[in-house]
Amino acid sequence: MEKDNHSLEDSRRTIEQALGYVFREHERFVEAMTHKSFSNEQIGSGACSHNERLEFLGDAVLELIVSDYIFCRYPEMDEGQLTRIRAEVVNEKSLARIGRNLGLGDFLLLGKGEAMSGGRQKASLIADAFEALLGAVFSDSGFEKTCTVVLPLVVEHIDKAASRKEGMDFKTRLQEWLQGRKQEIPVYKVLAAEGPDHKKLFTCQVACGGTILGQGQGKTKKAAEQEAARQALQDSDD
Repeated sequence: MEKDNHSLEDSRRTIEQALGYVFREHERFVEAMTHKSFSNEQIGSGACSHNERLEFLGDAVLELIVSDYIFCRYPEMDEGQLTRIRAEVVNEKSLARIGRNLGLGDFLLLGKGEAMSGGRQKASLIADAFEALLGAVFSDSGFEKTCTVVLPLVVEHIDKAASRKEGMDFKTRLQEWLQGRKQEIPVYKVLAAEGPDHKKLFTCQVACGGTILGQGQGKTKKAAEQEAARQALQDSDD
C-alpha cells in the first residue's frame, strides 16, 4: 500500500484540524481519500473501496448547502442569478482550489501509475476528493454538521461571486459579442459524453458560420458549453 496506517492517521488528523471536524468512523476518511486507481491495485485481503460513491453523495450535499445559503442570503436575486452564483462556486476549478488549500493532494491514495503521472496535482482528482470528503462527513454526522464544515470554506467564494455584476454566463457574452459584429448566432455541438452515468464528462464545441470558435469539457452538457464559450471569448481577445 502507498501509505501505512500510521501515515493515514496523521493525514486524517491534519484534515480534521483543517476542517474543524473529527470523524467518528475513521474508515470514511480513508475511503474519501482512496482513488479508484489505488483500489484497483489492491487484491485479496487488501481490497478496498474507492471514493466515487462518496463523491456522488458529496456533490449533491454541497449543491444543496450552497443553494440554501444563497437562497437565504440573497432574497432579492432571481433564479438565474442564484444559478449563476452556484455555478461559479460548485465547479471543478473552484473546488480544486479549496481542496488544494486543504492539502488534499498530499493525502490521496493513488495507484502507482496515477501518482507517477502527477495525479496529486490534477484539479479533477482534487475536486473529486473534496466532494468525497464532504460525502464522508455527511454520512458520518448528517446534514447540519456538514453545513458547519462546508460554509466556512465556501462563503467567501459565494460572496465574491454575488458581488460581480458580470457573471460567468459565457454563452450569453459570446452571443452578444458575435451579434455586435453582425455575425450568426453560435451553434453548440456535443462531441463526446464519456464515463459512468453519475460521472459523465461532456466535450462540446461552439461554432459560428461553420468556423469552430472553441471547445470545452464539463460534468454536464451546459457546463461544457459554457467552457467552450469561455474559450472562444478568450481566443477572441488574443
